Amino acid sequence: MIPEVQGVGGEDEIPSTVRLLFVGDVIGKPGRRTLQRCLHGLIENHRIDYTIVNVENSAGGIGVTPDVLRELSALPIDCFSSGNHIWDKREGLPLLDKEPKLLRPANYPAGNPGHGIYVGETAGGVKVATINLEGLVFMKNLDSPFHTADRLLDELDDDVKVVLVDFHAEATSEKQALGMYLDGRVSAVFGTHTHVPTADDRILPKGTAFITDVGMTGPYEGVIGFKTEKVLQRFELQRGISLEVAKRDLRLAGAVVEVEVASGRAVRLERLLLPIS
Repeated sequence: MIPEVQGVGGEDEIPSTVRLLFVGDVIGKPGRRTLQRCLHGLIENHRIDYTIVNVENSAGGIGVTPDVLRELSALPIDCFSSGNHIWDKREGLPLLDKEPKLLRPANYPAGNPGHGIYVGETAGGVKVATINLEGLVFMKNLDSPFHTADRLLDELDDDVKVVLVDFHAEATSEKQALGMYLDGRVSAVFGTHTHVPTADDRILPKGTAFITDVGMTGPYEGVIGFKTEKVLQRFELQRGISLEVAKRDLRLAGAVVEVEVASGRAVRLERLLLPIS
């Protein structure tokens, strides 16, 4: 069963387009602070109707906790996506069943808590589906994200035309392949996980907005959000040294996509990488 919530739209006509904001991996407290400082202004300036944020690294740089999700839920966020690190905080696992807006990748084996798809609704009454998938290349041996996407799209009600996919994957080729595979069947495929934003934002031939990786939200001073010296020790010594979240050069990475409601096709895409300090 797909988690779904009723919107708060009035009796006005359904708009012809909606604008979605997607924010890439939020890294620890610096990432949360960046989001708190930027989000309201972004929503206002870009006239955003629906906001999705990847939160898999939001608690100390890895996983999510009840306190962190409570903090983020005070912001105007409609859906929280994640990835492989959603499992890394034991106290956060019960949230996956309690909070339908908090997603984990849909292609994990049956028996895991949570869901990989959520259908919300804009204030104007437009249904928006968010699908969370994880890649296979250099990652876990999961169900095919391609076939999982097929199944989830088949299960969606016919009136859900606006669909955004967060594809949490390592290999750029796999991300691009899924974008091509879903072109014309979803509104957007946005890659996450590597924390490094790519400059290949485009609308594919059949109307799907695509970016290989939207990047991370948080500190850019170190290595993918973490203090340089700790990361270098890992590479030099080849053992599991604990990482520490960096603090400076805060930026918000994400994308704004405008989608035609009747068809679900993307009509405009803007990649974001906004410095705040």
